[in-house]
Amino acid sequence: MKISVDTESCVSSGQCVLLAPETFDQNEEDGKVVVLAPEPPEGEREAVRQAELTCPAAAIRLT
Repeated sequence: MKISVDTESCVSSGQCVLLAPETFDQNEEDGKVVVLAPEPPEGEREAVRQAELTCPAAAIRLT
């Protein structure tokens, strides 16, 4: 699994950080998503999938 994000679409809701804090963070200046682990470990993958589905801006993409 690889993660890509569209920071232009990100609305800074922080749902991804709440669901997968080992994988996502937010930029301190604008609150936009920051990917900490572009290829998350197996134990974090379900949380990352939930973050993708929960993102209100659909800014997270998994491949």
